[in-house]
Parts: sequence; C-alpha cells; structure tokens
Amino acid sequence: MPAQQPVRIGARGSKLSLAQAGQMQRRIAAALGAPPEEADRVAPLVVITTSGDRIQDRRLLEVGGKGLFTKEIEEALLDGRIDCAIHSLKDMPVMAPEGLVLAAIPEREDPRDAFISLTADRLEDLPQGARLGTASLRRQAQCLNLRPDLEVRMLRGNVDTRLEKLRAGEADAILLAASGLNRLGLSDLPKSFIDPHLSPPAPGQGALAIQTREADRDVSWLAALRHAPTALAVSAERGAMAALEGSCRTAIGAYAFADGDDLLLVVEALSPDGVHRFRGEGRVAAAAGATAAAALGLDLGRRIQAQGGDLILLPD
Repeated sequence: MPAQQPVRIGARGSKLSLAQAGQMQRRIAAALGAPPEEADRVAPLVVITTSGDRIQDRRLLEVGGKGLFTKEIEEALLDGRIDCAIHSLKDMPVMAPEGLVLAAIPEREDPRDAFISLTADRLEDLPQGARLGTASLRRQAQCLNLRPDLEVRMLRGNVDTRLEKLRAGEADAILLAASGLNRLGLSDLPKSFIDPHLSPPAPGQGALAIQTREADRDVSWLAALRHAPTALAVSAERGAMAALEGSCRTAIGAYAFADGDDLLLVVEALSPDGVHRFRGEGRVAAAAGATAAAALGLDLGRRIQAQGGDLILLPD
C-alpha cells in the first residue's frame, strides 16, 4: 500500500489563524493515524499572506470585501500548492470559486461577540459619547441601535493590535469574537458578552471551515472533522446571508441554534447608522437536514430584504 501523502494545510499568517490551523492540524494528523508529534510531517502548515492581512488602515468594504481574506489561499488550492485550507467561516463569501468546496465544518466555538473595556463591564455601562472601536459594519449598526450616542471609531488589525489600541486609549471599548479569544487563550479578557439572540453575530461566527478541491471532498480523513449540528446551524445562517447579499457593505447578523428537536434561526439587518432594524425568526425540524435549514435562511433573508430595501445598504 502506498504511503499517505502529506496533507498540506494553507492558512493565513496571523496569530489567530495559526492557532486555528494548529488545532485542525492536530486533528487531521490524528485522522490520518499519526501521533501529535508527527503532525508537522503528515499535515504541514503552509502560511499564505492575504490581501486582507496586508491592508490594515481601511474597512474591508472599501477595498474588496471578505474575499480579501481567502483569495490567495484559494488560488493556492486551485494551483495544487496546498491540499486544504482552514478559514474562519464568517470570512467566507457565499459563492466559492469553481472547483472548490467547503468540505468539513468542525464543531463550533462560542459564537458570541465579547465586550472588552478598561472602564465598563457592559455596552450599556459606557458613558455618554464613549468611543467604540470596530471595523465591522454589523457591530457598528447593532451598537448604535442600542446606544445612538456612541462614537464609532474604525479599528482594524489582528486581536493583539486591537487590544493594544484599546490600552493606548484609542477607544473606550471594543468588540471581538469570543471564539478567537478562546482559541488564543485570552478567555479572561471579556467583561461581558453580547446576547446572540438579541444581537445576532456574523453568519458562521465561531465556526471554522475546511476548504478543499471538489475532487477531494470525500477523502476519508475529512469525515473525522465534520460536526453535523454545526453544519446544520451555519447552513441556515449562510442561507440568510445569501438572500441578504451579505458582505462588508451590509449590516446583517444571523444565529441558529438547537431548540428541542428544531433549529431556531434569528436574522436581522440594520441600516449602517443603526436607526432602522429589520428582524425575523423561524424554525425547521433539525431532522430535515442542511438543505431545509438553508432554505429557511433564504426565506427569512428574503423577507427582511423586502422590508429593508435600500435602507440596509451602505450608500456608495
């Protein structure tokens, strides 16, 4: 029997991306039958710098959107330089390049947004006119909907950069994905968390995606990484994202979770200034599967799109 060829894993070079990829590297190695100390040999990491990593001084919507975090990695997959890629699912556009698929969705981490501040324990406790640092249009709109007095400041960069800017006084508070903090061993930093039912996170937040070439979608090691309940939930959320043309130019949140034997989905879209908010909820039997979950998301998203129209689009 021929020896197993190494599975080359593509990942961004940020500390968080490498932490996420490292977790998956160990699981892929185990699925290949290798001990942890053999992970670098059987599943080597290939670091790829993306356009999203290089551009740190502007919102993504100004320079091309979410695809800036995936484009170069997907090119490496198509070219055969790597065999799979580890992505944060919330960074993945709905449409994948021809020839590539999301082959596995592992179990999701905490999907919530974490509130971090040196002076306040909750968003509600910030003083009048406080400065909130974020580059996310969704977080901006949701926070302004609750606290229209806040001054939102554009704050991009990796987790360490944003935390340093907070400590330097560039903002009074920031919001970060709880999942990223947990994966970096920084779970002690949040002062509180945003309720995902009341203010849904980005579609797919907290979940990772393993992307492969279409021809490799059924290789045996992938089965060990798939988590059906997570795949079901994110199918619903990404269905809503597809209907709402989810990008960095639309402030949308979607959160799906188990409720008894059903999957409950909450979707909302807001105007960038937070003044207008359109919201919907729906449920589907979990046993109906991912296709039905995605259809629920599409239906809810289309209803919200019809209600919100141009109000939920960022003006050109």
